[in-house]
Amino acid sequence: MPKRGGTEVFRITGARQGLADDVRGRQRRYVISMTVRTLSVIAAAVLWNVERHVAFVALALGILLPYVAVVIANAGRESAPSLPSTFVPTPVRPALDSAEAAADADTERSSGRN
Repeated sequence: MPKRGGTEVFRITGARQGLADDVRGRQRRYVISMTVRTLSVIAAAVLWNVERHVAFVALALGILLPYVAVVIANAGRESAPSLPSTFVPTPVRPALDSAEAAADADTERSSGRN
């Protein structure tokens, strides 16, 4: 993709999300989870004498949600789906055929390297 000045711009498609964006997203998910937890505890208190079984469900949600929110918030950074490989294999040397191998062996013997 050429730029105005004639220089070429490359896109990095396999890069991970930036650290600041990742932390911001995890904080947002945690705050949303804690808001749902707070609302469920308030609903449990309000519904205690009206609908006791709904109040138990809301209370259970209010008890379990902090653990789930912390686990999700501390899950760590996402892994990139397909990062390019940084491993560069060594080039394969072509095999010598038998005539060249024999000539090289004779050269080595005659020079006294054996």
